Amino acid sequence: MDFRSLTDEGGFSPELISAALRTTRAEIAATLGLGRDAFSRKERIRAVKTQTRLREMVEILNRVEGQAGSPLAAYAWFRSEPLAGFGGMTADQLVREGRADVVRAHLDRVMSGGFA
Repeated sequence: MDFRSLTDEGGFSPELISAALRTTRAEIAATLGLGRDAFSRKERIRAVKTQTRLREMVEILNRVEGQAGSPLAAYAWFRSEPLAGFGGMTADQLVREGRADVVRAHLDRVMSGGFA
């Protein structure tokens, strides 16, 4: 997923991201732990919390896309694969809690040949 293709007017676009992942904006909002109205108005879409969560998700999806085989498979992994060492939590659950950094560190270990 090319970052530039997912942005408009300087921010991540929920519309473009949901189209790329063949889902709805409401599904993306729920996956990221954002309220139903997070994508309803430009000022809410441009809010720091919303843009941070969208960026973190896209960064993580980009990192696993090669191993997963496609953006859709990466998104499925993001939402459903329990991560070892995190009590069975998935990447999306950790991102919702503001812990995207631990997901990235986990991916660094796994991709460098370490154990999960």
